[in-house]
Amino acid sequence: MENASKSLADEYRALGGRRVAVIDDNVGSSRNWDDDTPKAAAFWNERIATLSERERRDVETFLPSLNDESDEPASN
Repeated sequence: MENASKSLADEYRALGGRRVAVIDDNVGSSRNWDDDTPKAAAFWNERIATLSERERRDVETFLPSLNDESDEPASN
């Protein structure tokens, strides 16, 4: 699925963005425990943080999810 929100999320990640989506009770947000690269941080502040709350949440839904365990090693 390609749309403006996905494109922004993809570009942010390509610049070294490390935020993850946190969706709890259908309320989305993002968390940044690891520092973004300077380019990713500037991109987030200039292109994503300035969006309306609804548009920003749309972008956040395309970030890797905190609840996504696909990066976890398979249990034996």
